[in-house]
Amino acid sequence: MATSSQDSSSSKRHFHWTNKVATEDTEASSTTPNEDDKNGRSGIKTHVSLSTPRKKKLPAAAVSIARLRSAVSSFRKSRSSLPFGLGSRVIGTLFGYRRGHVHFALQKEAGSPPAFLVELATPISGLVREMASGLVRIALECDKPKAEDHNKKGTTVVRLLEETTWRTYCNGKKCGFATRRDCGDREWKILKAVGPISTGAGVLPAGNEVEAGPDGGELMYMRAKFERIVGSRDSEAFYMMNPDSNGTPELSIYLLRV
Repeated sequence: MATSSQDSSSSKRHFHWTNKVATEDTEASSTTPNEDDKNGRSGIKTHVSLSTPRKKKLPAAAVSIARLRSAVSSFRKSRSSLPFGLGSRVIGTLFGYRRGHVHFALQKEAGSPPAFLVELATPISGLVREMASGLVRIALECDKPKAEDHNKKGTTVVRLLEETTWRTYCNGKKCGFATRRDCGDREWKILKAVGPISTGAGVLPAGNEVEAGPDGGELMYMRAKFERIVGSRDSEAFYMMNPDSNGTPELSIYLLRV
């Protein structure tokens, strides 16, 4: 009887121990997935938070500055396509009818619209005499805008080549005024007729391409490449490049805003 009681007690203890171990294993197995699940969820949350950071809102001033910069860059691109974008070397053409006035045109290249076209009060015959005597210096002067005009709202300073009225001086002598002109059909036909000529002077007879002058006279022209030097926004100089003049330009034209 004593032996049976000991066996039963030991079996009870063994049962309780196994039950306890089983219970702990069950609890451990039941808690482990939860912890893994929590770790997994926390990992997912961390990954999501890293991959999609919250964007900071830019201040209104920074947005307006960015828009202004983009507008300025687009404006510069649009201005670069205009004919006023001259380089360091341009093509200059002086032309006029025998009894007419001198016209002076500046082109970026042959076939391009003139960036600058003025009609001088000087007759073409007088310019021919001046050039036959030696070097010719032509100065075109215009007035700067007044200080009160700068203070007015909405006023802008035009480019030097966009000025409309000029005082003309030829070798120091005043020769009236020059007026900026638009390139009309007659002027464009003349520039197209002398387009194949890089450097030279001559006479174009009236024909299909060139119309006759008011008195039926022929058209005289001189065409050459000019070196352009920009001193400031108020001064530019154009020196005729002639390979036969030993480096000395026979004709120089100055644009000044004084």
